[in-house]
Amino acid sequence: MPRLALAGHALHYERAGAAEPLLMISGSGGDLRRKPSPLDSPLARDFDLLAYDQRGMGRSTAPPGPWSMADYADDAAALLDAVGWPAAAVVGVSFGGMVAQELALRHPRRVRRLVLCCTSSGGAGGGSAALPASDADPAEQAEAMARRSDLRFGSGRVPEPHAARFAARLEMLRAAMAASAGRQETRWQHQARAGHDTWARLPRIGVPVLLCAGRHDGIAPPHNQQALAGRLPDARLQWFEGGHFFLMEDPAAFAAIRQFLLAPAP
Repeated sequence: MPRLALAGHALHYERAGAAEPLLMISGSGGDLRRKPSPLDSPLARDFDLLAYDQRGMGRSTAPPGPWSMADYADDAAALLDAVGWPAAAVVGVSFGGMVAQELALRHPRRVRRLVLCCTSSGGAGGGSAALPASDADPAEQAEAMARRSDLRFGSGRVPEPHAARFAARLEMLRAAMAASAGRQETRWQHQARAGHDTWARLPRIGVPVLLCAGRHDGIAPPHNQQALAGRLPDARLQWFEGGHFFLMEDPAAFAAIRQFLLAPAP
């Protein structure tokens, strides 16, 4: 299994597909062993897709903490070095979108195009909703996150048109929360997320950016997406049907990302 040895820790990474280089950065608690993983996305048909477990998650090891978002961004840049990519297109999802923003700011020559999905800038642009405490009951965490992920799920009985989708999200989140419950690495990731703030620096991102957002997202809400779109110099905001997990719900999302990434340079 490919592993990148860094100072104090190692990153587990995997690749799929061929052609143009594309780095995908996953969300909080991401683990490539859980399906569907970024490598299962339709983008693997058109790109040399690189994905990894972030520090302390999945099969990556953890250096001493706490960690900053800059640490996560530097991990991503080191991974690009390891595979010999001077630059790549980057897709960041949720927490991964925060890392991707920091990567584009700290290592601007490494990012050709940027796709930010269901994420936030922090600061004056608004932060994504706080995650449940890592030592909370995993079942309660999963219930809270499943409901917050899609505003149509509500606080009581889930309306029948959305019941099956809610059950699927709940099952997926229960597994993720159980795997991360009580871990110090999870706390450090949550701390970095809570401290994320790129708002003042966003105008320095000079590459084309596609902002992808779910219409019913209660974690990275619509006003955060509109703030990002207004702050980034070359950004387009596109809405999709669904909540925080719209990439799994609306087939048009990956089609739009593919089109954006393959568009000729201006």
